[in-house]
Amino acid sequence: QVQLVESGGGLVQPGGSLRLSCAASGFTLDYYAIGWFRQAPGKEREGVSCIRSSDSSTYYADSVKGRFTISRDNAKNTVYLQMNSLKPEDTAVYYCAADLDITNVQAMCAHVRVWTDYWGQGTQVTVSS
Repeated sequence: QVQLVESGGGLVQPGGSLRLSCAASGFTLDYYAIGWFRQAPGKEREGVSCIRSSDSSTYYADSVKGRFTISRDNAKNTVYLQMNSLKPEDTAVYYCAADLDITNVQAMCAHVRVWTDYWGQGTQVTVSS
């Protein structure tokens, strides 16, 4: 089936690290822009980090810049989000999305509604002491 599946979430203490994975099946991610988004309780979904398909240009929200790293492994048809120095405010359900038509991830990562092709079901990240 055509789908994206997130994994790697869990409970971690402040300052800890997690690596999220977004695995695609039924299609290849090679030509898709990929975005990581998160939604905390009572808040709207927001763009966290995105990566372009062609040259792997990246975007990071100011809140995660310097702490999170997005990468892709086309051979594994998987995109990763390495999250370091986690803070309680990082607690959210994290989703990945893929879109064939998005070229400018710098401009579009923050616009969640533009990402329409494929979405995963999310993985919970909880940062708490």
